[in-house]
Amino acid sequence: MGGCVSISVPCDQTLSQIGRCLTQKASYIRKLQENVGTLQTATQELKDLRDDLLTRVSLEEEKGQRRLATVQRWLSNVETIESHVNELLLASGTAEVSRSFRSRFEYGKKVFKKIKEVKNLKSRADFKVMAERVPRSKVEERLIYPVVGMTAMTEKVFSSLVEDEVGTLGLYGMGGVGKTTLLSQINNSFVNTGNDFDVVIWVVVSKDQKIESVQETILRRLGLCSEEWKRIKEEEKASEIKKMLKGKRYMLLLDDIWSKVEIQRIGFPSPTRMNRCKVVFTTRSKEVCSEMRVDVEMEVKCLASDEAWKLFRMRVGDLTLESHPYIPEAARIIAEKCYGLPLALNVIGETMSSRKTIQEWSHAQDVLTSFAADFSYYEIEKEELVEYWICEGIIDGNKDRDKAKNHGYEIIGTLVRSCLLMEYEHTEFLKMHDMVREMALWITADLGKKKESFIVKTGSGLSHVPVVQDWSVVQKMSLMGNEIEKINACPYGTKKLATLFLQNNKLVSISERFFQWMTELKVLDLSSNESLTQLPADISKLVTLQYLNLSSTGIEVLPFGIKSLTKLIHLNLEFTHKLKSLVGISNLLSLQVLMLFESSIPLNNGLVEEELKSLENLELLTLTLKDAFVMERLLNIHSLVNFTRHLSLDKCIPNAVRISLVAGSSAPSGHEDRPLQHMKSPNPMYFRSLSRVDIVNCEGLRDLTWLMYAPSLTNLHVEMSFQTEEIISREKVMKIDGKKLTTPFLKLESLSLVFLYAVKSIYWGPLPFPALKYLKIHRCPDLRKLPLDSASGKGCGLVLDAYKEWLRDVEWEDEATKNRFCPT
Repeated sequence: MGGCVSISVPCDQTLSQIGRCLTQKASYIRKLQENVGTLQTATQELKDLRDDLLTRVSLEEEKGQRRLATVQRWLSNVETIESHVNELLLASGTAEVSRSFRSRFEYGKKVFKKIKEVKNLKSRADFKVMAERVPRSKVEERLIYPVVGMTAMTEKVFSSLVEDEVGTLGLYGMGGVGKTTLLSQINNSFVNTGNDFDVVIWVVVSKDQKIESVQETILRRLGLCSEEWKRIKEEEKASEIKKMLKGKRYMLLLDDIWSKVEIQRIGFPSPTRMNRCKVVFTTRSKEVCSEMRVDVEMEVKCLASDEAWKLFRMRVGDLTLESHPYIPEAARIIAEKCYGLPLALNVIGETMSSRKTIQEWSHAQDVLTSFAADFSYYEIEKEELVEYWICEGIIDGNKDRDKAKNHGYEIIGTLVRSCLLMEYEHTEFLKMHDMVREMALWITADLGKKKESFIVKTGSGLSHVPVVQDWSVVQKMSLMGNEIEKINACPYGTKKLATLFLQNNKLVSISERFFQWMTELKVLDLSSNESLTQLPADISKLVTLQYLNLSSTGIEVLPFGIKSLTKLIHLNLEFTHKLKSLVGISNLLSLQVLMLFESSIPLNNGLVEEELKSLENLELLTLTLKDAFVMERLLNIHSLVNFTRHLSLDKCIPNAVRISLVAGSSAPSGHEDRPLQHMKSPNPMYFRSLSRVDIVNCEGLRDLTWLMYAPSLTNLHVEMSFQTEEIISREKVMKIDGKKLTTPFLKLESLSLVFLYAVKSIYWGPLPFPALKYLKIHRCPDLRKLPLDSASGKGCGLVLDAYKEWLRDVEWEDEATKNRFCPT
């Protein structure tokens, strides 16, 4: 028949396909329970795979890598299907109890299909690679203020850097002069301009920065750093950095270095004509340029007068300058008072930008002029500054003193990094540039409007307390460093006075009514007045006083009125060589800091028991002990030992005295004649606050093994203790710690051993000394081996102070150690 098509299909094949289809569809209902269980199991396995993958991906991301898009897509699909499965399983109860055949069929069909989807996702979970290194830009732009007056200096730097002979360039100058700004300009110049550097790296080094910290900053910049890298040794980090930079041309910008930085130790190859790499750094010291062996050094100076005016004008703004015809003239005078220092020009200019009346500008001009005559260079110890802040209430020290001190040091760090303060003398002291100090006081006094609230006559040659027109507005007064011998003033209405500095004068006497109205005084410093032998009785009126410093005075007895100072938290009586008694101190129940180092107070047993022991809030104690019996008492008052920070043993002879270094224990019966080295197993954190120990001319001390349990020890000085044979005794440590040895001296910064004729060992093996900066060995003839190896004190600039003749006979750990500490 025309137009017909005939198709022949084998009967058996057709029937087989129909049978499979019907069997599968029948299983939707017949195996529903089983399929639901299969889906639950498969989904849980999928979730386990997801969790494992997430863990692995997170580890890679912590290393600075970025997860692949395929991995993220798979994880998103898992999240979606998990949601669908949960919805499906929640509906299972409704479907199973339903009498509708069709609904059971449809539900079973969905379960079956979802099983296939879950299994399909599981099969795609085998990722060989999960993340990739994030591509890093050649240079990261830095935020800087608009710059004035640095064009010539910037061009000079670049003209040097293009020279093949120049590999290292140093920029030096005083704090606040604009070194960091100049370095930032150099960095940012590579952002939008063509250059053949493969990478530009910026690192803030700062004082006491460890090599490892610098390396971690660089590793982060290269996309490698993670928490894992912090646990890796310096050499391994250097190796990885070197590997990353191999064959690449780098520009390394080091900001604020204080001493020589060995870039090879960090992992950088030295810049040469061949590799055309460059190193540029900033420093405040010209000597550092020499230490770094620079090819070119340049001084960054204060701005010239015209440039300073341009910067100041830009910070103030034309709108303010044009608000009155006489303001520009006043502004020029104020700009000149900044002496070309960019930091002062920026801060004062920005502060004056909102002042639009000639009266405000004239007042600011007058105040800055008088401030300049009032102030000399200012220096202060960090710890002392923090104590002032705590006692003045600037920092809350009521709950946790350690946290309060950390907060104080954090503030100091911020001020140092901002060039408002400068560190010196091993970073323990601070100093402030004259102009910065004037600027700070001017701003604090509301642009000088409240100048009378802050009376500062430091080092002005005063022979008496200055006349004050209105004591009722005075909040802080500093008369330190003058020639004042007698205070006869009886100031009335000083209820706002919170801080009074009278240290470093020539005080002999203070009138009986001087303190009468100072009911809000919180800080009183009378230190370094050696002829001051007594305080007036009206000191009892200082009921809010929290800080009292009488160190280095001739005070003989504490006044009876001291019992009324119930809010006092800091009392410094160090170097009070005439003080005979501490009677009354037990009433100072708020006292947290008591400093008695080099005080001549006869610390008899009654004092230890009745006066010191009653100070339940004490957290810091410094002591000089010359009596072994007192030491025995002290070491059995756990709270006192726990908070002793500075301990001096001066001519303390412990022979024939039972001394125990463990609270609540005593020497066993029959051993009354055993010397100080007798020990039982102490709590390893027993001397947890002890940071400085001075031992001079103490007989009977064969070792100082108890220092193993002073984890905060930073300074140790031992002199003329002629029976001392070991600093740490291996035999005693083994008895106490067994195989679980505690590594000593992890925070030690200075170790001095002088005239110890019997000492043979400091420690039996090399120690890391991660913080040690100074090691002095003088007149210790039997000491032949030091606990050092080539890695000891690395990154700290460890200085070994010893005679050359003695060094020649030292048995060094190996040749590398000898080469480091005793170079030929």
